[in-house]
Amino acid sequence: MRWQIKEIEWEAVAGILAAVLALVLHFLHIVDEAVLLQITLVLMAFLFISHLRRESETENLSESLAHTERTVEDIRAGMDASDLELIGPGELRSRSTQFGQGARGEMTWFNVCLLMFVPQDLFDALLRPPIENPNVSSIQFVLDESERERWNTHVKPKVKECRGAETVQEPVWRELDENVSFILRGTKNEQTDALLSFWGEPFMARTTRDVPRYIIHVTEDSELIPQLRDIEREHRLQQT
Repeated sequence: MRWQIKEIEWEAVAGILAAVLALVLHFLHIVDEAVLLQITLVLMAFLFISHLRRESETENLSESLAHTERTVEDIRAGMDASDLELIGPGELRSRSTQFGQGARGEMTWFNVCLLMFVPQDLFDALLRPPIENPNVSSIQFVLDESERERWNTHVKPKVKECRGAETVQEPVWRELDENVSFILRGTKNEQTDALLSFWGEPFMARTTRDVPRYIIHVTEDSELIPQLRDIEREHRLQQT
């Protein structure tokens, strides 16, 4: 495109120089008016042809852009929906609540930070919904040993106050060196999806409240689900 612009500019300069030269020659009486008229006609024809060529190039460019847009739309229409969805701070609490309310069957909380359950309002938004969900048959925590005191002091008493507290199993305590944290749940169509997070900023902050965090919703069709299940099963069933 840059080369085409330069080429058109040089053509215009050449035309102007030819016209100026013709006028100078006429004033010096080297050429008569007939020759000057011929030069003028040639220049006009040249400019007309250049104009037509630019119009043709513009039309070709418009057709090319239109074809590109159609191709992009066809590709976009053929793409499957993403099986990973990033959930930001603005939706974190509401989506987590909905996740617990929509759970079915068994639910597993792997390597989660229990600090988020210390404030009563966060406990009520995040953990109470699945505990009091009649469609959830069991809730199993697989936790690092460093969370044991926090579980006994802050979380377990809150769990006992919930309807359906009997669905919460005694945590499986392990020495976890994983930086991944996730929640697995059954869904109404007997499949599994998950909420996935990672230790450390910006996903997880070791504070009690009002700290932005991010989670990833892993849909039922994602290839990550079997891998998350394998991680949970490996740590839950390992010998103590």
